Amino acid sequence: MISTPARTGTGGFPIGIRLTGPLAAQPVAETAAWAAQAGFGCVDIFANQRDTMAEWGRAGLTVGTVDLFEREWLGMLSADAGRRRETVNLAQTAIRATAANGGKIHFAVMLAEDVNLPRKETFRHMVESYGQLREVLRETNTRIAIEGWPGCNAHCCNPESYRAFLREMNSPHYGINYDPSHLIRMGIDPLRFVREFAPQVVHVHGKDTFVDAERQYEIGHEQAGAFGEPLGWGGWTWRYTIPGKGYAPWSELLGVLRDAGYQGFVSIELEDADINGEVAREKTGFEAARDFLMKA
Repeated sequence: MISTPARTGTGGFPIGIRLTGPLAAQPVAETAAWAAQAGFGCVDIFANQRDTMAEWGRAGLTVGTVDLFEREWLGMLSADAGRRRETVNLAQTAIRATAANGGKIHFAVMLAEDVNLPRKETFRHMVESYGQLREVLRETNTRIAIEGWPGCNAHCCNPESYRAFLREMNSPHYGINYDPSHLIRMGIDPLRFVREFAPQVVHVHGKDTFVDAERQYEIGHEQAGAFGEPLGWGGWTWRYTIPGKGYAPWSELLGVLRDAGYQGFVSIELEDADINGEVAREKTGFEAARDFLMKA
């Protein structure tokens, strides 16, 4: 445990956590007490935990982000106009509920419902749906942080689609949840990305990616091998890790954010096959990632 709030070595950003495993299933009071004692300043929570925001606050933790949806992400990019309208209504209600509980940032991932549709078509649906949230975001003075997880034929996971979407929205209420791990797995330079998009970053995930060069030589980038299995929390040639065990240049990334005036959190997202699975291991993993970021 540490006696003072944990901050990154470069930039001095407060360090938080995003719960993804068994620790998330613990009673809030238990997890919050441990997190506060460990020096974490914020917690990112799921949509179905929205009503627990005050409980985290009583423990001294800020809620960094609240997931916009529990299960309904795909409806925003659906080819069915009725389903899009229904999901937009759900999003507007969720934004007001999060704001009423004191939340400032809504977490979103731009997932296509039908992965076989042309991306130009799903992009059009995305712009239409998320564009209808402008007024409620302005009314509540809150923002959407878009994470670039590249599954389900997602948009806003590479420079091309982030750039196009943010241009279409043309509003400070839409921004980026910067997670270098997703960029690394796609072969996109995370440092070049943050240099371009730092002014639009509203939240940061502390997660890394290890690329197995030997496997990549054997089977190629993102190819399925004839033997063996994909790596845990990853693919055939890469896997997610805590910061410090992958290839993200954290000091440089944090320096770019500092120079751009970023004032948010760096929330450690625990997706690491060496750590996930047990509460005790997860606590140790969060603390190891915290210690690394405090020196980065």
